[in-house]
Amino acid sequence: MFPGAADDGEVTDAADAADRGVTNFVVVGAPLDATTTFQPGTRFGPDRIRSFAEPFDDYDHRTDQHFSDLGVVDRGDVRAWNDVEAYLEYLTSTLREAVWNDAVPLALGGEHTVSLAGVRAVEPEVVVCCDAHLDLYDAYDGERFSHAAVTRRILEDVDSVEAVILLGVRTGSEGEWDRAADDDVTVVPPEDVGDWTPDGRLADREVYLSVDIDAADPGYAPGTGTKEPFGLEPRELRDVVRAVAPHAGGFDVVEVNDRDDGQAAALAAKLVREFVFSHADG
Repeated sequence: MFPGAADDGEVTDAADAADRGVTNFVVVGAPLDATTTFQPGTRFGPDRIRSFAEPFDDYDHRTDQHFSDLGVVDRGDVRAWNDVEAYLEYLTSTLREAVWNDAVPLALGGEHTVSLAGVRAVEPEVVVCCDAHLDLYDAYDGERFSHAAVTRRILEDVDSVEAVILLGVRTGSEGEWDRAADDDVTVVPPEDVGDWTPDGRLADREVYLSVDIDAADPGYAPGTGTKEPFGLEPRELRDVVRAVAPHAGGFDVVEVNDRDDGQAAALAAKLVREFVFSHADG
């Protein structure tokens, strides 16, 4: 269970927590590890994120809030299997239940492919994504539902999505960069993320926020499948989450694996908390 969250034994469902008059969030682990192309291990991501959140203080001085007061419920993991398309459909239904109960789904990956389920559930107009990679392949190794094609699937398979803003991207194939030149994609390179703000572009629009932990420089978060140097600093990721969270109806943090001493998981866990505090405070 994510520290500070209630489990199903304490809160019957998302609506129950919402009835208490508090902001409500539903944590769902999505340990999919089917299309990882370099170093696998994202199946361990959700539990690792929960574990490395354990020492964090319940109180947040910046917003003067206690995490345990904000109606966060941890539903545990949706066990993954090898049929990625079927798994995503099932995960979508789980996350959509939270949305229907006026809760904000918080998905813990798992490979980045699971973000497609979160976007399907929330049906946003704008997706903001921190990532090292464009993930705009039409298919990768013959697989359309791949972590390397998730941004493309979001743009093409979710009718509500009008635009994707990619923050921290520093690599992609020639074909992906061609696709990124279209009007529905905005790419902000790492050196410009520190100065990036929504600038009213998210006002009155449905938004979904995704953080691929490899957006961070691997010196800060080595526990991820495909490391890409020259990335973001943790504070830059934190500031993006703080800026976007008040507008977002869903959030995920993905691509954490078990190949470090907890740096990636600790950063991911802290970003989950930053999202909750900032959304509740907004």
